[in-house]
Amino acid sequence: MKTAMNFLVTIALAGLLSGCAVGKDPRDPFEGFNRAMFTVNDKLDQYALKPTAEVYRDNVPSFVQTGVYNFFGNLGDVWTAVNNLLQGKIGDGVTDVMRVAVNTFLGFGGVLDIASEAGMQKHKQDFGATLGVWGVGSGPYVVLPIFGSSTLRDTVALPADMAGDVWGDVRPVWQRNTGRVLRIVDLRAGVLDAVTLIEEAALDRYEFVRDGYLQRREYKVRGDAPPKRQRDEQEEQQKEEQQKVKPVSSWQDLQEPREFGAVESAPQVPPVMAEGIRLRLSPAVRQRAEPGPSPS
Repeated sequence: MKTAMNFLVTIALAGLLSGCAVGKDPRDPFEGFNRAMFTVNDKLDQYALKPTAEVYRDNVPSFVQTGVYNFFGNLGDVWTAVNNLLQGKIGDGVTDVMRVAVNTFLGFGGVLDIASEAGMQKHKQDFGATLGVWGVGSGPYVVLPIFGSSTLRDTVALPADMAGDVWGDVRPVWQRNTGRVLRIVDLRAGVLDAVTLIEEAALDRYEFVRDGYLQRREYKVRGDAPPKRQRDEQEEQQKEEQQKVKPVSSWQDLQEPREFGAVESAPQVPPVMAEGIRLRLSPAVRQRAEPGPSPS
């Protein structure tokens, strides 16, 4: 698996260095190559992964799917704990270690997520985010074969993430590979509806996926602090609306409470990002989403 991963990364880097056209977005200078690879990955998903995930979702009992998700999520918490500790997030790292201990010994090897029920928050970290916390810039956006969206920093960190995967030490090899396929299919089945919504709503799916990935990675590195560009835009907007609404101390104050699943909490979306997503919706979808004029 490591050899195959190194081969795919080599192909991607070779494509990036082969003179691809420079994109308009400074974060995406290899847009020509990335769009081509995005199309290849999309076809692989359309004809292989998505149909398999649909069969899995429709025929495997939901409690089994939940157990599969929890089991591999528990294994992933090990590497998340390591990265949280490397990032200096001692509290989160200790929580991750406790989650692994509780779910492994009380949750039948992680099949049951007892830790979340007990109020231990689940985190998700990787070595690419750790490099970002250490001050390494993200570099240009790239689309890797099969792996999909990434950045130069995350691509460099990918071998470490592969080595940190506890499941990679399972033997015999056929069991390890079967588990990896099962994990991928289960994860794809979990986002079938979300991907369908993007396919129907986004004017440009490539830009939608790229912008969403880059913003999510930036939030993962920065924590709860919004990016500087969004902070500046938000401060300017707050000044304009100062006479209409009461001042707010942070962008979190602008959010309505949302309920996220017990499995993992997601960061709230700042208004600027929400507006960007709204503008990328097709006019028909946007018109349905916006409220009409109130009756007089």
